Amino acid sequence: MYYDRKLKIFSCTSNLPLAQAIADKVEISLGKGEVVRFSDGEVTVRIEESVRGADVFIIQSTSQPANENLMELLVMIDALKRASAKRITAVIPYYGYARQDRKTRPRDPITAKLVANLLTVAGANRILSIDLHAGAIQGFFDIPVDHMTAVPILAEHFAGRDTSDMVVVSPDMGGVTRARDMAQRLGVPIAIIDKRRPRPNVAEVMNIIGDIKGKRAILVDDIIDTAGTITLGAQALLDRGAKEVFACCTHPVFSGPAIERLAAAPISELVVCDTILLPEEKRIPSLKICSVAALLAEAIVRIHEDLSISKLFDAT
Repeated sequence: MYYDRKLKIFSCTSNLPLAQAIADKVEISLGKGEVVRFSDGEVTVRIEESVRGADVFIIQSTSQPANENLMELLVMIDALKRASAKRITAVIPYYGYARQDRKTRPRDPITAKLVANLLTVAGANRILSIDLHAGAIQGFFDIPVDHMTAVPILAEHFAGRDTSDMVVVSPDMGGVTRARDMAQRLGVPIAIIDKRRPRPNVAEVMNIIGDIKGKRAILVDDIIDTAGTITLGAQALLDRGAKEVFACCTHPVFSGPAIERLAAAPISELVVCDTILLPEEKRIPSLKICSVAALLAEAIVRIHEDLSISKLFDAT
């Protein structure tokens, strides 16, 4: 059993099963603390054990409801800081507001930067996250950010199959690096869907770059939100000669019409990670869930022991 009384893992409420799985992997108990809401909806936190001088990790995805979950995280960071924790690492498997990372129109906010400021001012000393929508978000922080990727976990899911007729497909130009990483791990070629967005959450396929005819295609993305991009892409691949389509992503946001679209989509298997806790009504028959608990547990131990995180990337 891993034991170090200075290492503590706490959890807010967004994804308690993942937090428990991480603690189990590290072989320690979750910290004794709870998030409490007053009758008017205000959030407070009760920490029921000493954290003085401790290296504390807080597990909390800022997924839907994003504002509630973000506020829980900020309040817990503040509570632990005031309780004299030596170092506080916010473990944010899914970093909400990441898509608001730049100005696309005049007078737009850059909310991903605002959230970074809030976390830092609250008292976080370090951030650990998985597949930020834009890698540049690391630069929004003036504290260390460890940016992990779930691509090896998703690739491992497909690695045991016959890959001779597979192709990894990026659903847009921005995801080419991710698709190339997965393709290299599987030893298969890549293709790219050239699309445009006439308005938010609406995508149109313009062209497909690469050979997909007669192949089994794996669409890979970081986020599936309303599922418009992934379902449109799957249909476009089949229309252009693909034999079968799989889809995978790190963060299953699944908002709005996503479940209805995915249930009707021509996707044989949908593979996601557990960075966001999915209620039963969103677990459609084609869904497979891969856990990031082991990855985050190993990262937490390495950070605590001041070991290289890049070695973990090499290992995966």
